[in-house]
Amino acid sequence: MEVSGDKNKPHQVVIIGGGFGGLYTAKHLGKANVNVTLIDKRNFHLFQPLLYQVATGTLSPGDISSPLRVVFSKSKNTQVLLGEVSDIDPKAQKVMMGDQVIPYDTLVVATGANHSYFGKDHWEDVAPGLKTVEDAIEMRRRIFGAFEAAEKETDPEKRRAWLTFVLVGGGPTGVELAGAIAELAYKTLKEDFRSIDTSETRILLLQGGDRILPHIAPELSEVAAQSLQKLGAVIHTNTRVTNIENDTVTFKQGGEVKEIATKTILWAAGVKASPMGQILAERTGVDCDHAGRVIVEPDLTVRDYKNIFVVGDLGNFSHQTGKPLAGVAPVAKQQGEYVAKLIKKRLKGHTLPQFHYNDVGSLAMIGQNLAVVDLGFIKLQGFLAWAFWLLVHIYFLIEFDTKLLVVFQWAWNYITRNRRSRLITGREAFVEAKPVSSGSH
Repeated sequence: MEVSGDKNKPHQVVIIGGGFGGLYTAKHLGKANVNVTLIDKRNFHLFQPLLYQVATGTLSPGDISSPLRVVFSKSKNTQVLLGEVSDIDPKAQKVMMGDQVIPYDTLVVATGANHSYFGKDHWEDVAPGLKTVEDAIEMRRRIFGAFEAAEKETDPEKRRAWLTFVLVGGGPTGVELAGAIAELAYKTLKEDFRSIDTSETRILLLQGGDRILPHIAPELSEVAAQSLQKLGAVIHTNTRVTNIENDTVTFKQGGEVKEIATKTILWAAGVKASPMGQILAERTGVDCDHAGRVIVEPDLTVRDYKNIFVVGDLGNFSHQTGKPLAGVAPVAKQQGEYVAKLIKKRLKGHTLPQFHYNDVGSLAMIGQNLAVVDLGFIKLQGFLAWAFWLLVHIYFLIEFDTKLLVVFQWAWNYITRNRRSRLITGREAFVEAKPVSSGSH
């Protein structure tokens, strides 16, 4: 079925993806003389930076999700469609979604990124990443299920494996997960069990580079490392995971190969572009980088197709610093706003200078009253950084009632040091890590 176009109708803008890039493009076109069609395979916008708090029981999925139809209920020029785009015809200016063919005058692709296991995709079953609500719920199930399994385990070695958590990747997600699990084990859950002492929990953070949080100033990276270590986590830098098999993680540190038995492995080490990047490459001839991200022009368009924009994690924008911009919410937000403004300018016969990212800084939560913030002109740590982190994340949440919910949950957690969303959901109370051979897929 084709959604027919009418030449007398306003300019047709189709946006694929309701993440930060697609959302802010659509929001800033809300009052323009255009028709906007926003397509997403989920009916909600997910605030990914707080997924780790769902995974560790601080927040519920609904606290960080906003239904797209609610967000755009007052934008009368915006239609939201639930579905997944399977193909694009750039010459005919159409996108295919199931049996629908949707025409466009301008196309904005903002489908984000997925996990990257660096060619070891069979590790995903035993080392889940954190990109979706389902990922967070599964991770929460494994984290809390591990403590439950340890409570019942009588074999000391197996119990030790259940109380060992290995996190791969020392970026913000890995650091924030490590800090949250440390607070769980050494504070929140300390009085909840009878057969185990949760303070015996081991948390290992494996980082391939020479320091954690490599995107921030070295002195703040060191502060973060020291803070994590004080919480009880053990950090291994210059470390590369070489195998995950039979409840054992093998990693190489320098010239030494080490192994550790664990039932819980969490992945935060890399990303790859969504499959839409490959579709764009095949249909337009645009180049992609090693992670599958589309190499975009200075105005975020695809080479030879000035009416196709790529924003957010799917794009590789290297025109500003020579390196791709980080895959963080502020980048996608600013790119979405830029594309919306450029579309409106073009309709009036004008244009804009190339996109320029205004770096708003980097930040990471480590634990309660512990965070690091690098704004370039000022660097914060400790309580001030923690308070700033809270304010920034509240600001970026989409709906007002969502902001209130999150503020309430954080305040309650701060006062009681308790986590109300410690639900273990799924068919089983916990699932043992599946033995994975290095050759399985």
